[in-house]
Amino acid sequence: MLLRLTDEQPLKHDLKLRNHKISDQELIAMCRSGKDSGFTELYNRYARGIYNSISRIVAHTGEAEDILQDTFFTVFSELDKLAGVLSFEGWVRRIAINRSISHLRKQKIQFSDVSELEIAAEAGYDPSDDEIFDCKVEDIKRGIEELSPGYKTIVNLYLFEKMNQEEIALMLGLSPVTVRTQYHRAKKRILLSLKDKLYYE
Repeated sequence: MLLRLTDEQPLKHDLKLRNHKISDQELIAMCRSGKDSGFTELYNRYARGIYNSISRIVAHTGEAEDILQDTFFTVFSELDKLAGVLSFEGWVRRIAINRSISHLRKQKIQFSDVSELEIAAEAGYDPSDDEIFDCKVEDIKRGIEELSPGYKTIVNLYLFEKMNQEEIALMLGLSPVTVRTQYHRAKKRILLSLKDKLYYE
């Protein structure tokens, strides 16, 4: 099943879909009964946001699109697993993020724990570094894009996917302390890149 990332369009075959926003659970029921309009509406409703989550982790556009297609294909092929899912969007996003991280691992990008000595060295972290987020959003996003894949993944999961450090640690196979340490390191690197742009003269 090949799907395209499109703007939401009215569906001619289902008057109910045109007249009001049908719930995700109703759409899932339509999918399970074989109605194509259910698949199309769920895809149009969430594909763009899910793609944005993928592309924050996987920089290559074509690879991000492939992961999006694979994610929705998997979800639509295993509809029975959605029976107890409270949030369709959250479920699909988590699958997409897991696939994105697996993709990075296949490219030999490793997420590794830091040593106790490295953690001790981070004790001098200055909370005032948080002022970087008072800068222009676009410059911060550019700074994030310049990070190594490991740092960038942790920052994006924490800031944009609203995952806590324990969830990120579990997903990446790291300790929460390592996630916290690498997150602070990443913020420092972003801060340095902003200083280079003369924010802090």
